[in-house]
Amino acid sequence: MDTLIARSNQLVMQADRSFVRFLYDQIQWDWRLIGIRGFRGVGKTTLMLQRMQEVHPVGKAEAIFLSLDNLYFMDNRLWDTVDALQARGYRYFFLDEVHKYPDWARK
Repeated sequence: MDTLIARSNQLVMQADRSFVRFLYDQIQWDWRLIGIRGFRGVGKTTLMLQRMQEVHPVGKAEAIFLSLDNLYFMDNRLWDTVDALQARGYRYFFLDEVHKYPDWARK
């Protein structure tokens, strides 16, 4: 779990804000759930990291970026991870690579 938090903080700190896509200002960031679809390499991950960098300070247990293709999720369920992170004060979850999470489309 601590490794996920450290990785999230590292990615957010390294996010490049020199270029922000036009879509950034069109997203209703206050909505409860936001889904961003697009082809590989168009900037979906960067968009999320830029938002975190702008609104959620690194080191404050409030928001976390989780890439669901991380090997951690082979042995750990997302649901349990989110529960544990909520207990630590996290309230915003930026999830990437959802399609690679085992059984992601299962109801």
